[in-house]
Amino acid sequence: MSQADILAKAEEKMTSILNGVQKDFSRIRTGKASADLLDHCRVNAYGSETPINQMASITVPEPRCIVVTPWDKGTLNDIEKAIQSSDLGVTPSNDGNVIRINLPPLSEDRRKELVKVAKAAAEEGRVHVRNVRRDANEHLKKEQKSGDMSEDELKRAEADVQKLTDAYIKKIDESLGRKEKETLEV
Repeated sequence: MSQADILAKAEEKMTSILNGVQKDFSRIRTGKASADLLDHCRVNAYGSETPINQMASITVPEPRCIVVTPWDKGTLNDIEKAIQSSDLGVTPSNDGNVIRINLPPLSEDRRKELVKVAKAAAEEGRVHVRNVRRDANEHLKKEQKSGDMSEDELKRAEADVQKLTDAYIKKIDESLGRKEKETLEV
């Protein structure tokens, strides 16, 4: 594997990690309603686990309200049960046609807890990025030992991997900063 291939593969993995961290952040509830909050909810209907967004339209008509309109009214109760059993900590109300989820304002303590969850997700992402760096450096050292790369090329390639690592850790930290600000805003 060439030096460019190793760097490209490392960057691809780091991009995937960054996207995963940002997806984790989108699941953390802030004071505002978002259709993303229901992304991880799965409904047990028709004999299988199905994501809510594949069974209903999800809208946010107000800043603290989510409305779920099922395409098949027969799944209304199943969707309601899935939302109740999720980790959102909300109680949906069912009027026979749609499910409304009113999000209560977050207390200061709850906001701080959510920031801790976001920081833990960011740290996990940083660790994964560093693991990709370690793997890329190991591949580079194997290339150097097999004679496909000189010592100087190895040092340059390791420096490139480090720059890539620093860039992705910075992106994770910037995403965390935005999520922290969003969560702590009242």
